[in-house]
Amino acid sequence: QVQLVESGGGLVQAGGSLRLSCAASGGSFSSLNIGWFRQAPGKEREFVAATKWTGYTAHADSVKGRFTISRDNPENTAYLQMNSLKSEDTAVYYCAATSALFSTSYRLYEYWGQGTQVTVSS
Repeated sequence: QVQLVESGGGLVQAGGSLRLSCAASGGSFSSLNIGWFRQAPGKEREFVAATKWTGYTAHADSVKGRFTISRDNPENTAYLQMNSLKSEDTAVYYCAATSALFSTSYRLYEYWGQGTQVTVSS
């Protein structure tokens, strides 16, 4: 059973930066696909970025050029570097993992963290 713990959220002004961390335990991190998703009040959970166990990465169009996903396998940790934050980035951010196919759909991820709140003030 994989456990995920996010950290690094908070309140930031528009244009600022945050780095989210996702610490994993209980599984073989290097063989997992890791995704970041977010959910704003009243909206469906949406894909932000994902990294395949091979190191391949994908980012949503809405965050390309501003957010970067990365992973440190020896540290069992994934990161989401968020720059040039906008008010529309305000949401709860979730880290998720899957040992199955690499996907940008939250429905295919079986392990989830508790989420961390990111609030961007304009």
